[in-house]
Amino acid sequence: MQKHLNLLCFDFGASSGRAILGVFDGEKIELTDLHRFSNDPVKLNDRLVWDVQRFLYEMKQALTKAAKTGLKIDAIGIDTWGVDYGLIGVDGNLVGIPVHYRDERTVGLIEEAAKIMPKQQIFERTGLAFLELNTLYQLLAMIREDDPQLKIADKLLMMPDLLSYFLTGEMATEYTIASTSQLIDPGTRDWSDEILDAFGIPRHLMTKIQQPGEVRGVLLKEIADEVGLDQVPVIAVASHDTASAVAAVPASTENFAFLSSGTWSLLGTEIKAPMRDVKLMDANYSNEGGLCGTTRLLKNIMGLWIISECQREWDRREDAVDIVELVRRAEAAEPFFAVLNVDDPSFNLPGDMPARVQQYCERTGQRVPKGRGQISRVVYESLALKYRWGVERLEQDLLGHALDAFHIVGGGSKNKLLNQFTADALGKTVYAGPSEGTAIGNLLVQAMGLGAIEDLAALRRVVRRSFPVEQYQPCADRAGWDKGYQTLLGLL
Repeated sequence: MQKHLNLLCFDFGASSGRAILGVFDGEKIELTDLHRFSNDPVKLNDRLVWDVQRFLYEMKQALTKAAKTGLKIDAIGIDTWGVDYGLIGVDGNLVGIPVHYRDERTVGLIEEAAKIMPKQQIFERTGLAFLELNTLYQLLAMIREDDPQLKIADKLLMMPDLLSYFLTGEMATEYTIASTSQLIDPGTRDWSDEILDAFGIPRHLMTKIQQPGEVRGVLLKEIADEVGLDQVPVIAVASHDTASAVAAVPASTENFAFLSSGTWSLLGTEIKAPMRDVKLMDANYSNEGGLCGTTRLLKNIMGLWIISECQREWDRREDAVDIVELVRRAEAAEPFFAVLNVDDPSFNLPGDMPARVQQYCERTGQRVPKGRGQISRVVYESLALKYRWGVERLEQDLLGHALDAFHIVGGGSKNKLLNQFTADALGKTVYAGPSEGTAIGNLLVQAMGLGAIEDLAALRRVVRRSFPVEQYQPCADRAGWDKGYQTLLGLL
């Protein structure tokens, strides 16, 4: 069994991408940034799309940098956000341009889908929460528009599988990313023929399902020659970024809650088998695929998207302020000025987010925040309060027992103010880190696929040995948080 491994992670987020080199010595893993780049959706005619040709360019840049290190790269893994996909024609070429999940084509399609199959039946077959951005509704939009791309498409590849195809020429679908589509039966861990048939989705589009850790293929010779590497194995890691992040949660027990904090907040816990009863559907929780046969019982909560959109608008209108200064201003602002339901549909799409926050407060009869610091504080407190709501739904309504620990991983775990607000709102100790959870999970699943890590518990031991974790204790006086929570419940 090879212990020392040089592993390359591609982690594509909704606003940026990076390539990270992981050197694993059998006990610990060390990370080195090789390449970072922005990921900028493009408005093309009437569609918001992904610049996937640029993705391939940036991957080649990173592969070239990896070759220049002089290290033998033992494996490559790719993770991305969920739900989006590309179509491949019979000639093997990309059909059209993959559409961004925030495009407006799916607005109202959950209700239209329910006319074809009742929502409870959809949930019983897929176990997935109802979000308009899900792959099911994206495909339904194409069918309703009689999109010619569907007529010439031969295969559908979720985003990490599409990027793996660019590198290897091999087509398959990794399970954790497929589980975000609302096209998968979590019991069989395969495509749901009932869903495909009911909605008229051609079965031939679907490729075989692979579990995380399986080798997808090797780097195409022409790419290997171009970048100066060997034909390195490309491993289908837990390729949904949240699945990789949850794999890297440094928990020492099985009874924990996690928050993968970034553009989206994915809050949940890990369970042995999917749950598909109606109370889960009513709470809008999902069963998504996890590593080693686990299920991620989770809820999508609007995350730092609201802050990033506010910051983009402020920087466009005024002098730019970095996130450190923005957090400092939020910390100095008046507490509990107003409360948002961060999952209100008015916050979903790009645009003038500060104005939307103000309009929401006015519409709900609250004081209207002004200025970067006050608006940011309202958003951060509201996120923490929604996390409390999510944990209470897990403990009281779904699991019937308390969770021992609350772990925050991902880029949002570096936001000390939000971490403290979360501890205060929950009344629980919060463990924050590692911030590179997604990349760490990606890299260590590669090591697992190569036989250097035996199971999920061993993987998490590597994480605990390799990275520090910060603790945040809840404040003693939680009266303001309790009052804010009652306001949130009224808004819901």
